Amino acid sequence: MKYVILIHSNPQPWGHPTGDYLAEFQALPEAQREKLTEDFERTLTELQENGELVTGEALADPASARLYRWRDGSPLPSDGPYSESKEHLAGFFLIDVDSQERAEEVGAVFAGPGETVELRPAMQFGGEDA
Repeated sequence: MKYVILIHSNPQPWGHPTGDYLAEFQALPEAQREKLTEDFERTLTELQENGELVTGEALADPASARLYRWRDGSPLPSDGPYSESKEHLAGFFLIDVDSQERAEEVGAVFAGPGETVELRPAMQFGGEDA
């Protein structure tokens, strides 16, 4: 079963890893920050070694985005960011795991202070779960 893990984070200030730039993460004791980072790195390594990690990418500052909306019969480009919101998509991981429980286990590790992680099943073209 394929799942997408979407990492939403505050774009001010923008950088990767996003947690390093967020006040909520920086406010934690150093030992707790180190443990969260170690847990993330361990889980990412485990996903790679198990063949469960399909791909993942960090995304650039949302201010560098170009938007395309359909207007008057054709796509109209404009500058980003996508919306006026506190959180923007910072990156994603595509995983292929045996169960929803495993996907939820991974998603929980990827959720850091000040970030929102969205776990969503992937679908094949035609609407079937991947």
